[in-house]
Amino acid sequence: MQRRRFLATPLLLPTLTWPAEALLAYPPVTPGPRLAFPRDHGGHPDFRTEWWYVTGALDSPQPDVGFQLTFFRNRPGTAETLRSPLAARQILWAHAALTVPGERLRHTERAARANLGGSFSSVDCDVSIGSWRMHREDHAQGEVLRLQMQSPQFSFDFTLTPSQPLLLQGDNGYSRKSHAADLASYYVSWPQLRVDGVLVRDSGRQEVHGRAWFDHEWSTAILGGGAVGWDWLGINLADGGALMAFRMRDAQGRTLFAHAAWRDAAGQLRHFGAADVVFTPRRRWTSPRSGASYPVEMEIHFGEQLLRTLPVLDDQELSASQPAPVVYWEGLVKVEGSLRGRGYLEMTGYAGTLRL
Repeated sequence: MQRRRFLATPLLLPTLTWPAEALLAYPPVTPGPRLAFPRDHGGHPDFRTEWWYVTGALDSPQPDVGFQLTFFRNRPGTAETLRSPLAARQILWAHAALTVPGERLRHTERAARANLGGSFSSVDCDVSIGSWRMHREDHAQGEVLRLQMQSPQFSFDFTLTPSQPLLLQGDNGYSRKSHAADLASYYVSWPQLRVDGVLVRDSGRQEVHGRAWFDHEWSTAILGGGAVGWDWLGINLADGGALMAFRMRDAQGRTLFAHAAWRDAAGQLRHFGAADVVFTPRRRWTSPRSGASYPVEMEIHFGEQLLRTLPVLDDQELSASQPAPVVYWEGLVKVEGSLRGRGYLEMTGYAGTLRL
């Protein structure tokens, strides 16, 4: 274990501290992508960074249990010319978390090089670190996503079954993160996934059911122009619709850019530009560990809709050590207002500038 940690940790640091003397030029993110699936569910190793992200809410055996499993891939760009088979050309790390109302947040993580303890496919969703794995499967009844992870704190084995089509964010999958066109990502969501499986924690082995949200995003650069972090929301709406909204913030908390996508219960998709999306903090929670103050209750106004986030647990701050120390808030919230639902709120940059 000590040797594995020694091999992984030093070579992960470049992922959040990009060297000025980058040894290669990463491909740009440009409008008009022609995404094809399942190919584009797979990895895109030429790009600097990528993540496969699943969050969800379970309703049995108790309501409002949140879970998260995220795999990140990074191409540091500093080992391209090294001949060693151990060269860190592609780095993988993963975070998993469990939120149970009335209890503390549980969080665990893994990290590996893609050629040493980790792997990912470039033709379909299949990414793993040791026994942790996220992958897509085809069955006679249709496709599913499988999530598997084990840790001393908790473990789960979930099957996610689609109930509606993919949602291509932004302009057919091209998602701007700034008024500057070069700060963007390719971004695909899969809302309203039915969750069935097994959760293991202190109370034992439990059969669980719920709903989940899948995001897949890859890019070369998404932060710039004075941005220190973002607020992001992915909500499975109670009526069967889906909502994604985000804003990029500066150090004073001012919105630099924002966007929202709302697919209603009938399947009609509407996009809302930066001038039409307003995030307003309403109640803050201050972390006793980092001292960061997070607006855990936030109003989001887009078009004629006005929503408010209500966390199931105030303390859903994550402190990750891989690939380098980073602290942020990510957890299950309920949404009330003109639309209702549940999903995850992610707030970065409140405990220090995020480097990505």
